[in-house]
Amino acid sequence: MSDAAQPTAADVRTAAEAVKTALDRHLAAVERRSGDDDPAVYEAFNELAAAAEEYDELLYDRYDEVTPFEIPGAEETPPYAGPEEPNALSVLIRRDYAVVEPQRLLAQAGRVEAADEEGTTVEGAGDTVQGALGILFGEFEPDEIASRHKEFGLEEGDSTLWVTAADEPPEPGEWLEAPFEGADPQRLVCRFDVSAVFDDDHDDALDDELADEDIEEAEDGPDDLDELDDVEEDDLEPLDADRSR
Repeated sequence: MSDAAQPTAADVRTAAEAVKTALDRHLAAVERRSGDDDPAVYEAFNELAAAAEEYDELLYDRYDEVTPFEIPGAEETPPYAGPEEPNALSVLIRRDYAVVEPQRLLAQAGRVEAADEEGTTVEGAGDTVQGALGILFGEFEPDEIASRHKEFGLEEGDSTLWVTAADEPPEPGEWLEAPFEGADPQRLVCRFDVSAVFDDDHDDALDDELADEDIEEAEDGPDDLDELDDVEEDDLEPLDADRSR
C-alpha cells in the first residue's frame, strides 16, 4: 500500500473504538439471549467479527502490527441483514451420502416393492441403483434415512442445515424449480454443519496427545527395565501346571 493510501492514526483509533463498542454489544446480547440460537447474539457476533477484522487491517497498514486474536468464520459469514422479527422461515438441508453397498440398497428397495399393495411403485424400478434410491427416498422421510443409512447401504458424508428468514411466505410452487438458488447468507438465522473435517481436527489433536504420552512412557522405560534387572532369579515363582496352560 502506498503512503498516500495509508490510514491515519485517527482511523486506527476510530476502528479500535468500534471494536470496544461491538464487544460491549456482543456481551449485552449474550446476557439477554433467549436461547442457544438467539439471532441477536448471532448478529452481534458478526458485527464484532467485522469490527475486529477492520481494526486488524488498519493496524497492520498503519503500524505493521497485528492483533493476537482471530474470530473463526468471520470472513465466511456476512452480517445478518434480514428482518428483525421474521414472519416466515425457510429451512435448507443438504446431506451427502456414498453408496457403499449397492446390493443392500437394492434389497431394501425390493422389500418396499414387495410390500406395496397399492401399486404406487413402478414394477422393476428397484432393479437399478438409481431406481432403488428413488423408491427409498420416496418411501422414507429424509430424517429416517439419515438415522438408518447403514441399513440402506449408504455412508454419511457432510451435511448442513440453514434456517433463513423471510419477510413473507413465498407463493405456492414459486421456488420448486430452483429450491436453493435464492438462499441469501445475509438472512441466515442459524446454521448447523456436520463434516468429517471437524472429526479430523479432533483426531489430529488426539493423536498429538497420545504421541506425547508415548514419548513420556518411552522416557520412563529404562527405569522400569533397571527395576527388573534388580529382581533375583530365585525371587521368581515358577508357574504351576494349571496356570502354565
